[in-house]
This record gives sequence, C-alpha cells and structure tokens, in this order.
Amino acid sequence: MDVYIQDCVRTPRGKGRASGGLADQTPHGLVGHLVDALEARTGLERKAVQALTLGCVGQVGAQGGNVAMTAKIHADLSSDCPAHVVNNFCASGLTAIGLAANTVSLGQNDLVLGGGVEMLSRVPFMADEASYYSDASFSPTKQYIPVALAADLLAQSQGVTRAEMDALSLRSQQRAEAADQHAGLQASRIQIGALDRDEAIRPTDAARMAAMPPAFSDLVKPYARALDGSPINHQMTKSHAPPMTDGSGLALLGTKYSLTNPRARIVAYAEAGGDARESLLAGIAAMVKTLSRAKLQLSDMDRIEFMEAFAPTVAIFERDFEPDLSKVNVGGGHIAKGHPMGATGAILLSTLMDALDVTDGRLGLVVVTGAQGAGAAMIVERLR
Repeated sequence: MDVYIQDCVRTPRGKGRASGGLADQTPHGLVGHLVDALEARTGLERKAVQALTLGCVGQVGAQGGNVAMTAKIHADLSSDCPAHVVNNFCASGLTAIGLAANTVSLGQNDLVLGGGVEMLSRVPFMADEASYYSDASFSPTKQYIPVALAADLLAQSQGVTRAEMDALSLRSQQRAEAADQHAGLQASRIQIGALDRDEAIRPTDAARMAAMPPAFSDLVKPYARALDGSPINHQMTKSHAPPMTDGSGLALLGTKYSLTNPRARIVAYAEAGGDARESLLAGIAAMVKTLSRAKLQLSDMDRIEFMEAFAPTVAIFERDFEPDLSKVNVGGGHIAKGHPMGATGAILLSTLMDALDVTDGRLGLVVVTGAQGAGAAMIVERLR
C-alpha cells in the first residue's frame, strides 16, 4: 500500500545552549507546536491520529520517560494512540518516519505522525553516559569513536583535503544565509516564540575559514584505545562541523483514502549500517539501496537534501557520485544551520519538500547518517 505525506513541518533551529532561542521551550512542547501547525495547515483532526513515532538521541532528563508519550499527552492526541520513541543516533528522525510509514503500508494504521525532536540546550551530547562509550571489553575496532574523530579519520583515509572541506563549508554558509530570507524555502518552518530563523547560521568568508585551527585533536587521548595507535592528520575545524542545536520536525502520513490533497508520496525508503570507523558513510550506503529499490538514478532527483554530517562525508559524496550541485542542499545544510540530532531526518524531509515546491520539482531524496554506522534515505514524489 502506498504511503503519502499530507504535510511535513519543522521548527527553526535554535543554538543548543542556555541562551539559545528555543532553550525556554520543552521537547514535548516543540512537538506540540508542530501538531498545532499541522492542524492549522491541513485541518488535521488530532484525535484521529493512530500513532506517534519520534526519533530522539538523548533519552534522559527532559527527553527521558518516553518523550513521544509526553508529547502525545501534551498535544492532546487520542488516549488510545500509541507513542514510540526510537534512537538510531543522528538518523533517528528519518528512521521514525520510515517506521511510521511502515505501519501505514502494512495496513496497521491509516493516519500517523512521525518525526523527531532534540534539545541539546537541555540534554547535552552523550548525556545518557552509556557504558558503551568507554567500555574497554570491546576490541579496539568495535569501540565507540566520537563522530568528530571518525570524521577526521575519514578525511585521512579517503584523501579529503582541507581546501575541499573549506570550500563546501563556505558554500553551505552562503546558501543558508540566502535561503533564510527566501519565503518559499522556509514555507514549512514555523515560528516558535520570538525565533523565526535558523539561529546558528554564522556569516563567514574564505579567509576566516582558512585561518581556523583543527578542533578535535583533544579527543585522541580519551579514545586512544579505540584508535589502536592509528595516527591522525587532524584537519577538521569547527567550520567543518554542524553546530549543536535544538529543533523538531514532524510529518503527517497516511493512505490516499485518509488524506486530502497530500504533498507527496513515499517512493522508497531504506536503512543501512556501516563500520564504526567509517560510520559517516552509512547514509551513502542507504542512499544506494533506496535508489536501487526505486529503480532510479541520482540524476533523476530534482532536489537532494544530503545531511552535512561533517564536511568529509559531503566531500566523498560529491567526489564519488558527481551530483548536480545546483540540486543539492540548495538552502544550505547542517554545517551552517545546525544539527538537532534526533530531529535531523524529519527537518531535512521538510526542507526537501519546500525545495521541491520552489522549483516545481517532482522527485526528491533525503540522506542522513550517524555515529557507529547508522544511515537512512528516502525518495519522495511531489504531488502538488
């Protein structure tokens, strides 16, 4: 059974710190704002929603206790609506949408919500303090490696140069600055409180970027055993990494019978795993799977949202697949706008829908990737 997207909305991205533009919100409150927006935009009867699935990485503190259940109660969804939260690291938001879509495809549900939320101002990175992060019982090649360190290793092993990373990071910043003022590219972004923009965008220039020092060499000592003596040529600067942000994204999914005038149809979806040391390549593997399932080529896509999970990943994608860059991340990417981890996939799907609308495009692709080998990708067909 085909699955359709009635609408997909997102919050702005606020800086993930106490002074950030969304820091006075709550994770369940952000989701609630998006349910309100879907109701206003689509006429959604919230009591008719049959399931809510959210991605979230830091499932402790303000995001603990099943944040999807908390959001369901806060948003006044039906009491018999099940609510699930999933952690697939930075692929979580798209994974949640994929899982929600599966229940529709199987005939289990007719109308569902899927998306993600992350507030790094309230639940910092690695706040769950998982024992795995420092568990020496795993062999070095299977131990946890922070994504920034994995990105440095990836740049080294794949021969990605500092100049390549500077150039694509600058492009992301410049496109994000321009897109933030483009109403069409922000048509599905709602205002939260006083915040009506992606707060982490930081204007820069090539000279300033070239002068920045490598930023992640301090991670070598605490993860020395996982590196197993591997030397690293540190090139990654803060300009090559996505800022930590707060944010949320949410999609309303259903069948052609349960929705009225949907925006898009899900053409194909796939996930992939990957090696922990090359963890940031799993999204590319998922992309290849998804294109194969849809029997389509990358060149068939009118717009692509490729998650900028550190600059080396983007450089490898561009080098190996040679996409038309005028179709990729047209409004800038995560390096400029920030990375609310569990929400990222849902936010990028919303961004993709806006980009397709602006260009009157038909097919779009979103690709996300995360730590330790997590990746997902989805192709959608725009219908209106």
